[in-house]
Amino acid sequence: MNANARRDFLKLAGAGAVAAIGPSIAANARAQDVPKTGGAAAGGFDVRGFGAKGDGTTIDTPAVNGAIEAAEAAGGGTVRFPAGQYLCYSIRLKSSVALNLEQGAVIIAADPPPEGQPGGYDDPGPAQPWEAYQDYGHNHWPNSLIWGADLHDVSIYGPGRIWGRGLVRGYNPRNPQESRTQGVGNKSIALKNCRNVVLKDFQILMGGWFGILATGVDNLLIDGLTIDTNRDGMDIDCCRNVRIVNCAVNSPWDDAIVPKSSYALGYLKATENMEISNCYVTGWYQDGTMLDGTWKPFEPTQRVPHTGRIKCGTESNGGFKNITISNCVFDHCQGLALETVDGALLEDVSITNITMRGIVSAPIFMRLGSRLRGPAGTKTGTLQRVTVSHIVCSDSASRLGCIISGIPGFAIRDVKLSDIYIQHQGGGTREDAAIQPAEDEAKYPEPNMFGTMPSQGFYIRHVNNIELSGVEIAAMAEDARPAFVLQNVEGADFFHIKSPASSAAIETRDCTDVEARWVRGMKDGKVG
Repeated sequence: MNANARRDFLKLAGAGAVAAIGPSIAANARAQDVPKTGGAAAGGFDVRGFGAKGDGTTIDTPAVNGAIEAAEAAGGGTVRFPAGQYLCYSIRLKSSVALNLEQGAVIIAADPPPEGQPGGYDDPGPAQPWEAYQDYGHNHWPNSLIWGADLHDVSIYGPGRIWGRGLVRGYNPRNPQESRTQGVGNKSIALKNCRNVVLKDFQILMGGWFGILATGVDNLLIDGLTIDTNRDGMDIDCCRNVRIVNCAVNSPWDDAIVPKSSYALGYLKATENMEISNCYVTGWYQDGTMLDGTWKPFEPTQRVPHTGRIKCGTESNGGFKNITISNCVFDHCQGLALETVDGALLEDVSITNITMRGIVSAPIFMRLGSRLRGPAGTKTGTLQRVTVSHIVCSDSASRLGCIISGIPGFAIRDVKLSDIYIQHQGGGTREDAAIQPAEDEAKYPEPNMFGTMPSQGFYIRHVNNIELSGVEIAAMAEDARPAFVLQNVEGADFFHIKSPASSAAIETRDCTDVEARWVRGMKDGKVG
């Protein structure tokens, strides 16, 4: 094709493209001029068209729920929140409806009405026979700022904000206003028995008991959320096919990202097929200062747990299966926790590419226990087939080290740890090295449950078949405890291990089939 022919061809192609897209552009232009009917327009269902003021003082709940109902009646659609402050009680989601929080839009949880007066958040619903098996907040969904049950194809997306200003953090016996349930809300977003849910690109400030509580939700995507909250960031309970990606959570008072498997549905259901990746979790900063960009740490004199971690558990009736956690950052918070204590299995878990700094408890905590909070006949579960690799941790508190502990008769099985570097503050004594931690089989599982540990690196107890390779333990100050203490372990392989020369590398107590190769300060071969 010569140059003239090419020019003629491009002119014709361009004219065809214009002709093809022209009607679409014209239709969109005309749609912008269509008057709203009850708030509905081609661009969605604008809550202001249904009477919402967005002035931060008017209760906009009726207008918002009216827009959602209109979208549902139309077969689905997007409910738009233009810039403004929308003071609300319970917003009721519907199937095939999306909420779009535009730039500058803030949904604010209103303060509950005075006790004895009508109104406020939806009633939490009747108590169920199985409520004793998990905390109160897990058992009820309607008493939330935004909630839905038995829905499909639901989404909430930003870039706006949800502010749980009027939500309570949970049961508080010292404050009757928080202890009552009628008219009070305690969650920002609560979902039960839903499918095909997308939560994307918005912010949650001060989310109450839970920023997000998803129970029995299948096909759940949580992407690009920023949560700066005063208790749990997100609890993903009895859910299947879940992706939590690109999120940042500051939760100094409780956990950040929490897979759970409670009995809140009244039957057992595992949390499974879950990916948590490219997320940042911290418990170091004052509430709200991550969102406003000031990043203010708490004063040293303030007693703050700095929890802010990723944890499987504590509620663990239904189990955890097929879970990956990767490319995440832990910043001045507790470490990674895998816990099954209520009879469930926890298996097929892969954890890789994690950076940690300033961990306040155990960088890695795995616990198989027998709290057995569940129906009569609940039996101890299993924790098996877990790989942890490519972990770097600096300036970690030294009192606990890492803990991997089953209980007598119920061993954790088939664990592989590789390419791990843990730097801790040091300071452990010979007296600490002689400690024999209690079993505490039924105790609430937390890394500090055993007190000071006899090891500075890993304490491994009641475990069958564990492998550690490419692991280094480094102390910032001299520590008299062994790097690794094994108790009642059957089958352990250590390969290419480095630890401080001032203390023993590996100590075994009632162990069999423990071998070491290329362990600094030790001869190759059997240990113990």
